[in-house]
Amino acid sequence: MFRRHRGLRIWVLSILSSAPKTGAEIMDEIELQSQGWWRPSPGSVYPLLGELEKDGYIKKQEDGRYALTDKSKSEMDWYPWFGGKSVSRIDDMLNEMEGFVSYMEDISKAEKQKLEPYSSRINTLKERLSALVSVTK
Repeated sequence: MFRRHRGLRIWVLSILSSAPKTGAEIMDEIELQSQGWWRPSPGSVYPLLGELEKDGYIKKQEDGRYALTDKSKSEMDWYPWFGGKSVSRIDDMLNEMEGFVSYMEDISKAEKQKLEPYSSRINTLKERLSALVSVTK
């Protein structure tokens, strides 16, 4: 389920876990959550919604909004962003983190000023990750 469109797929499912939304509302929400850094195109969101619907993870309601199915809720239960209690696949989490780091690296090259307000938080994350590395040695 989480292989193709990994970051976008999880982001969309996370948004739908709070309430049903249309594709346009999902794009608006992603833009809002990314603080204007990114707005996915209809060419990426709608095909993904089609895949999720075909795979049985969401259902398009009569009002045009997409909602999670019981299948998606049960399969996402392990994932911490969806209220799961434990992480059964650390590898998947690390892959996800790598994607977010790559995204922020791209931003730092193109629009460094967008990251400046977050330098303290980024440094705190760096320190926490460094502490984890020392534990695993």
